[in-house]
Amino acid sequence: MDIVRRNSVTVTGNPQGPAVVLAHGFGCDQNMWRLTVPALAEDHRVVLFDYVGSGRSDASAFSSERYSSLDGYARDVLEVCEALDLREAVFVGHSVSAMIGVLAADMAPERIGALVMIAPSPRYIDDDGYRGGFSAEDIDELLGSLESNYLGWSAAMAPVIMGNAERPELGDELTNSFCATDPDMARVFARTTFLSDSRDDLKSVRVPTLVLECTHDAIAPREVGAFVHEAIPGSTLVTLDATGHCPHLSAPEATNEAVRTFLAGLR
Repeated sequence: MDIVRRNSVTVTGNPQGPAVVLAHGFGCDQNMWRLTVPALAEDHRVVLFDYVGSGRSDASAFSSERYSSLDGYARDVLEVCEALDLREAVFVGHSVSAMIGVLAADMAPERIGALVMIAPSPRYIDDDGYRGGFSAEDIDELLGSLESNYLGWSAAMAPVIMGNAERPELGDELTNSFCATDPDMARVFARTTFLSDSRDDLKSVRVPTLVLECTHDAIAPREVGAFVHEAIPGSTLVTLDATGHCPHLSAPEATNEAVRTFLAGLR
């Protein structure tokens, strides 16, 4: 199978630079990184892709069995890395992709040399001694609404996820991205995302890691950022002067500066 075509892989930037892989979150695609790429392209080889079922990926490659666990998405990542022969790449994962990156780094440590986790959450559902931000009933209701009326759910939830109500164009963009995703495939990815529990996987991280959180995030509250930081020895936690769950769109300058500072420290 042509992995580059399957995942609509785009390679840009400095071909002699260290590789940086940008991985989008649920309901998104590689276009969400358009404000990040220019900040990295001069010094890095920048790799973008769409998970199967998202963006311009080959929908015929979708398998509800494969993508009903985060491992399936991690395999997408590693197959892209193998196709491009990437080694010790820096994996930048937004939202659920942060945990997908953790799994990929554990599966093939020679491929992933560092992690940048933007608004990560290893578990969205509250647990004893852990605040994920949602009760089990919240998630059941969210998934039920999504499955019964995906377009309506997208229009209602995307602005909440994005935050920044004073900038409605940002919420509109995320709504449009959600609505462009095939509803059946989105349902699988949503269940995989919101029912996942990757807390124990954080213990496997052995690479330099940057955790980026926002001052207010309806999806990943600051307790989650603190949990991830504490669970990964030697990680760096940066609280961006930003609100919402997509700081690479709502506060690109602050996000890019934090990522560039981290990358410079790896040299």
